[in-house]
Amino acid sequence: MKKYLLIFVQLAVPVILYSQAIINRDPMIEKMAAEVSKDSLESYIRKMVSFGTRNTLSTQSDPKRGIGAARKWVLSKFNEFAQQSGGRLTAFIDTTTLQKDGRRVDTTLLLGNVVATLKGTDPADDRIFIISGHLDNMRTNVMDRTGDAPGANDDASGVAALLECARIMSKKTFPATIMFVAFSGEEQGLLGANFMSDKAKRQGWNIEAVLNNDIMGSNHSNETNIINNTRVRVFSEAFSVQDTGRAAINIRSLGLENDGKARQLARYVKEIGERYVDNLEVVMVYRNDRFLRGGDHTPFVNRGYAAVRITEMNENYNHQHQDVRIENGIQYGDLPEFMDFEYLRKNTCMNLVNLANLAKAPAMPQEVKVDTRKLTNYTNLSWKPSKNGQVKGYYILIRETTSAFWQKKIFTTDTKADLPYSKDNYFFAVQAVSAEGNESLPVVPSPAGR
Repeated sequence: MKKYLLIFVQLAVPVILYSQAIINRDPMIEKMAAEVSKDSLESYIRKMVSFGTRNTLSTQSDPKRGIGAARKWVLSKFNEFAQQSGGRLTAFIDTTTLQKDGRRVDTTLLLGNVVATLKGTDPADDRIFIISGHLDNMRTNVMDRTGDAPGANDDASGVAALLECARIMSKKTFPATIMFVAFSGEEQGLLGANFMSDKAKRQGWNIEAVLNNDIMGSNHSNETNIINNTRVRVFSEAFSVQDTGRAAINIRSLGLENDGKARQLARYVKEIGERYVDNLEVVMVYRNDRFLRGGDHTPFVNRGYAAVRITEMNENYNHQHQDVRIENGIQYGDLPEFMDFEYLRKNTCMNLVNLANLAKAPAMPQEVKVDTRKLTNYTNLSWKPSKNGQVKGYYILIRETTSAFWQKKIFTTDTKADLPYSKDNYFFAVQAVSAEGNESLPVVPSPAGR
């Protein structure tokens, strides 16, 4: 039997025993994370606030105010970063014309997402990884297109994070492609994300992960008055609405309700984020989003992509979707003074290290199978090599069926494994790993047959 290297173990053992975690940080990724600047993030946010309002329905002709001016400024930043990319980073405003819908669009509207693409260096690698935030914002009335709406946290924070990631990552090369997207129309009904995800589906883009950042830069809540900048939430859907018919039957029969694409991505975000970013806990929330709200990841989830929402731990509703005012001694409004830029720096780092680790990793292993043709107390796994990338080997991931996280990680250079763990008692997955230790997303095995 092939010998395996056990590098991480947390499976239930007697309390007198202790397991050792070996954490390896890629020096290139660690260096990039150290470049994230809270001063840069603050400067981006204050500039976006200076446009007065970024409501999707606001003016597109004023050079200093409204969504049009804000879009052009974001594009100018991408083009500035492109100068250091050796031609790999390109940017444009991707537009579509929408007709009024009788809901949150009351006029013919030119909708525009600002998109920057850092092209991968491997021409055979068609994988795409996306980081996003929404540029538009709102006052108390979503149809108010003229009044001031700072939108510092919702969602200049998310756009600032992707801008900072673009600034730093544009100086590096990655085998896979990374896209930085500032959506419009989020507050009007996820319009920009629907436009892009539909385009991606029609054109067959190989999107492996979407990290959507929305409200991620404040550390305290109203009502409960909790103040904490050491935790951030990642929301993930159990599985896609496209998982119907035979796919839904397989999910139920195999007990994989907790192992959809988004949920696997959320686990990955937690592991990699906490590996590189000190004093930050990534808290998984088993919901697609919060009550009464929606985010730009949802259209991607609904079209079968792995997409998650990243949001601060303690929201302050006095500073979301509020006209700026003082009422009963309380300051309302989404203003920069309520931001924690050190917290935003950590959350931006968490995005960057995940994007970099994914884009440097080999492609996921193919056709991962578990043998279910006979009754055994072993688990027999097999898979085919990754389609792209320099593969050092593979990690076999193991966790108990009640565990939220992978508990054991075993390295092998083979493409099969016979493990002394019952397939009835554990979940398994396989991920490819590069020579630098960059892991692909995990692939849960499907039955090889009966």
